[in-house]
Formats: sequence, structure tokens, C-alpha cells
Amino acid sequence: MPPFDTALVWFRRDLRDFDHAALYHALKQSRRVFCAFIFDKTILQPLLESGLKADRRVEFIHASLLELDTALRALGGGLIVRHAEAAAEIPRLAAELGAEAVFINHDFEPQAAARDAEVAAALSAHGRQLLDFKDHVIFEKDEVLTLSERPFSIFTPYKNAWLKKLHARSDDFYLKPYPVDAYRARLAAVANCIMPSLEEMGFERSNLSTLHIPTGMSGGQQLLQDFLPRMGRYDSTRNFPAVKGPSYLSIHLRFGTVSIRTLARHAVEAIRSNAGSTGAATWLSELIWRDFYCMILHHHPRVAERAFKPEYDAIRWESGHAAKRSFEDWCAGATGYPLVDAAMMQLNQTGYMHNRLRMVTACFLIKDLGIDWRWGERYFAQHLNDFDLAANNGGWQWAASTGCDAQPYFRIFNPVTQSEKFDPEGAFIRRYLPQLSKLHNKQIHTPWLLGKMELALAGITLGEDYPNPIVQHDAARKRTLERYAVVKKTA
Repeated sequence: MPPFDTALVWFRRDLRDFDHAALYHALKQSRRVFCAFIFDKTILQPLLESGLKADRRVEFIHASLLELDTALRALGGGLIVRHAEAAAEIPRLAAELGAEAVFINHDFEPQAAARDAEVAAALSAHGRQLLDFKDHVIFEKDEVLTLSERPFSIFTPYKNAWLKKLHARSDDFYLKPYPVDAYRARLAAVANCIMPSLEEMGFERSNLSTLHIPTGMSGGQQLLQDFLPRMGRYDSTRNFPAVKGPSYLSIHLRFGTVSIRTLARHAVEAIRSNAGSTGAATWLSELIWRDFYCMILHHHPRVAERAFKPEYDAIRWESGHAAKRSFEDWCAGATGYPLVDAAMMQLNQTGYMHNRLRMVTACFLIKDLGIDWRWGERYFAQHLNDFDLAANNGGWQWAASTGCDAQPYFRIFNPVTQSEKFDPEGAFIRRYLPQLSKLHNKQIHTPWLLGKMELALAGITLGEDYPNPIVQHDAARKRTLERYAVVKKTA
């Protein structure tokens, strides 16, 4: 007989009914299993207070939960959904259901870890258990360590050790899916409880549907099937924002409507078959970066607030009214540098930003405008559909040269050469800055260098239709090198 009569699976960032570690272990170890999701007021209230009532992420979750509930009911179960403070509601729900154990998948974010510890203590006080499992990554915590059994801080040796561990077992043990279906008869049926609507929780509909972002498990599968034929070209297409190169699965990875094991398995199989192996290897490397940043956040939770390299906290960033105005221009896509501005318009309008452009915009904010990387990190956290603390923090600290294995402080992206190299025909710029659409391909990257006649022919008046650059890159580069001199000796 299973050790537990009744268990509860608490869904969080794992909104699927297949290849799900916590669900599998709960079903295997329990006679009957209830499933629940809590719209956590502790997380949602700050969004409402910041004015983000039309939050695409909340709407994505809501739509994905509707699909998950339908799928669970088809298997004989169902999803209990409540709008409450999760730290208090989960122990209360466990008591209500008579659950002896609550099963969850790990969440590495400091706030989530503190919440889970609080839930574990509350459950334990009444003789119940909180059991957690690895599901969000391939390798976590201390699974990939240096020869001296310490966490890695450099990506390439971590990646090599990651791959060595993956291939140490010929049966692809770490990529095997959890066979949830084998135990589905143990799902407990639930009454047809009504899921709280977005409006009841204080939110409004966003433009998620008009952006045609597919939601739920079916949406993740749709995007995966679309990407697989393109995966072999990923290495040659991923850096060009006007090209359909990325998988666009990041939001599905964030909320677990796809399985990381499935994605990694597809990449490994393509590499072994030599079918587009270079592209598949590049994509697998991106998935390993994701594991890497989760590992860094687990071992160094301070990075959520401070530089990974403590000496970089000595940098004096721009402050005062001028810095605030520059930051507002950056947020609004009004810096006068077309690629930077088009990228910010993409983020503001869609909640998505191409990975190459995340690097370009971050480097511009930090090293052209001299603004604290944490300002940009927070802005991305508010607006990215796929916001993930570990990856977002890792990316921003990489750009700021403050993080583990970050770009050298003296490496400063030139926004013009980045534009000319990665959007050579200006197709991406034209999409998000239509006021520049009549400029020729070579003109569109630097409209401020054009004469009045050329601008007039394109219907542009600088300062009215499009801003002049708010900073001169060459001068800003010199100031950045001076700013980072405080850490030059230790960099």
C-alpha cells in the first residue's frame, strides 16, 4: 500500500499534467491525490499596486490553468484554484482535504524558498509533510560541482561538467519523463469549483490574445513542434531579431507548460543524429545557461540584490534628475538609437524581447547611460512575459560585468555596429519604429547623421518624429571606463 492515504500536489511554475516530478511522486506514493493552484496575493498585490492590472503573465497563467483543469478532469481529477495568501492557504487546504503530505517542485527564488519553509513549518506543526522534488531544471543545487566539490562560477567548465554528468549514464536517465499516466487512477475527483476570474482578482484583460501567444500545454507543444524543424539552424539565426530564429518557448519554460527534460532530450537526440547538430548544440547550451543561473541563485541568493562580485558594489552610478530622465527615455524607447528603441518598444508592446536585444539594451543602459543595472533588471521584471529571477538577474549582471562569468567591464557594445550587424536591412527597426520606415537600409541605423534634405524626404524631423541621441557613445564609453576604474585592479 502507498505510504499516504491522501496527498495534495501544489502546482506553481509547473502547469502541466505530464512529465511532472511532484505529481508523479504524489500519485505513486498516495492512495488519492488532490491538485491545487493558489493565485498568491503576496505575489499579485505588488503588481496591482504598481498599476500592472493588464498583466499578460497573470492572464497566461489563468488560461493555462483552465486547460490544466480540463486535462486533469479528463483523467478523473480536477484542479482546486483559490485566490489567497499561499503560505496560509496551503496548510489550510491540506487540513480541509485531510492530506498527510503536500508535494511540490523546487523553486529557487529566495522569496519562494522562504514561503516554502513557512509552509513546511505550518504543515509539520500538524503532523503533515512538505515533500519537494527537482523538476524545473536538469541539474540543480549540488548536482554539478567542481573537482573540489564547490559550486562553479564560470560557465564553460560548468557546461563541460554538466554534459559529462548527463552522458555518464547511457540510458539518458536524467532526461527520462515521469510516467504520470501509469498512476492517474489515483487522482481525486473534485467538485466543479469555479476558478476566480481575472476581474475578481483585480486584473484586466491584456493584449495577450491579439499577440497570438499560445497558452497552456497545447501552446507549448505547438511552439515546440514549430521550432524542431528550425532547431538545426538555431546557431545561425538566433542573433537576428527580424528572423524567426528563437524557439519562443521561454514563457512556457517559465510557467512549466513544457518539460525541460523534453526540450533537452530533443536537442541531445538531434546532436547524436548529426541532424542540425550545431544548431541543436547551441540551443542545448542555452538550456544549460538556464541551469547555471538557477544554481548560482541557489548558492548565492545575495545576487538578487547585490553584485556577484562584491567589489563591483563600489561602482558609483549616475543619479539625480538627469539619470532619472535618461532612464525614462530608455524605458520609453526614446534614446535616439533605433535598435535600442525598437527593442524597448517590442518589450513594452508585447512583453517579449529578443535575446540579442536584451544584451544590447542592457549594455546601453549600464555603459552608455551609466545607470545602475538594478534599475533595468526591475523594469524587465515588471514587463517580461517570461520573467525568471535567476535568468534575468544573470543576464543583467553579465551585461554589467558584475556577475559570474560576465563580459569584461571594458567590453562595451556599440549600439550602431550592433544594429548594422544584427538588423542590417532595418527590418526589425521598421516594425517597431514605423516613423523611420522610409529611411534607406544604411541610413536607418544613424538618422542623426543625415542632412535635413534626406530627413525631409523620409518625412522625419529629428526632435519631433524621432529623438536625437540622448548620449554620444564614444564619450559615454570613456566615462564608463573611468567609472569601472574602481574595480580595474581586481577585474
